[in-house]
Amino acid sequence: MKVQTLLHTADRISTWVGKTFAWLIVALMVMVVIEVFKRYALNAPTAWVFDASNMMYGTLFMMGGAYTLAHDGHVRGDFLYGSMKPRTQAGIDLVLFIAFFLPGVTALTWAGWNYFQDSLAIHEQTFNADPLPVYPFKFIIPLAGATVLLQGIAEIIRCVVCLKTGEWTPRLKDAQESDVVDQQLASSEFVDEEARQMALQQAKELKS
Repeated sequence: MKVQTLLHTADRISTWVGKTFAWLIVALMVMVVIEVFKRYALNAPTAWVFDASNMMYGTLFMMGGAYTLAHDGHVRGDFLYGSMKPRTQAGIDLVLFIAFFLPGVTALTWAGWNYFQDSLAIHEQTFNADPLPVYPFKFIIPLAGATVLLQGIAEIIRCVVCLKTGEWTPRLKDAQESDVVDQQLASSEFVDEEARQMALQQAKELKS
């Protein structure tokens, strides 16, 4: 298996996981809208909705970590990093991944697994009139840690390849800001081709 194929396989897994769990935002929105209607229009609030919304949002947040890492979307102070050569960037990233990322995410995954097992052993539930089981939500902690760890290993390999070749290997393409701009401008009746191309170029410059 070529290195690029291996990296894109990890990217695809992280992307699939992120996009799958992203549907939780739709379920969360529907649940909150229904609860607001029941609470204020019918005066019939549901006891477990607050806990469920916290669990759903927490799951969405944690399971999106690998997707964000796969598409280089995490926030960094790149006022210096962005002007460096790819080999320098790869060297810095490699040191930080090995020194901080691997120990931190490994500890999170291990501790999260023990946390889940303790919760499962006592069948932990929320404290309200209609209790919900907590251990399925706590299982998300080691699961999210494992997916981020998998993507992190791919990022380390990507750094090593860049140190050897002097160039970053291309990432798996997903929706980008320029794609959104292109779609919006294409449907506009008030933008000519020259203005559209200029807007797309400006969007690409802002992204880079």
